Amino acid sequence: DVEVEVADSGQGIPAEFLPRVFERFAQGDGAAARVHGGLGLGLSVVKSLIEVHGGRVRVESGGPGRGSTFVVTVPRAPNAATPA
Repeated sequence: DVEVEVADSGQGIPAEFLPRVFERFAQGDGAAARVHGGLGLGLSVVKSLIEVHGGRVRVESGGPGRGSTFVVTVPRAPNAATPA
């Protein structure tokens, strides 16, 4: 498998929202006037695309103010060259 990890030091994700972060239209902030726009589709699309290719994606966060880490794992392509 090939694994890619992306981490940030941004606003983080509350523990109670982590199980829903990949659901369509799920929003961690339910306020009518959102500071950050969007429809809540991006992460669900990412998850679907990764799974179509036999992979998986997960997220970890220490909570608000502690950033987030997303880990994508996909199978190595058949006959792919092994890095030296």
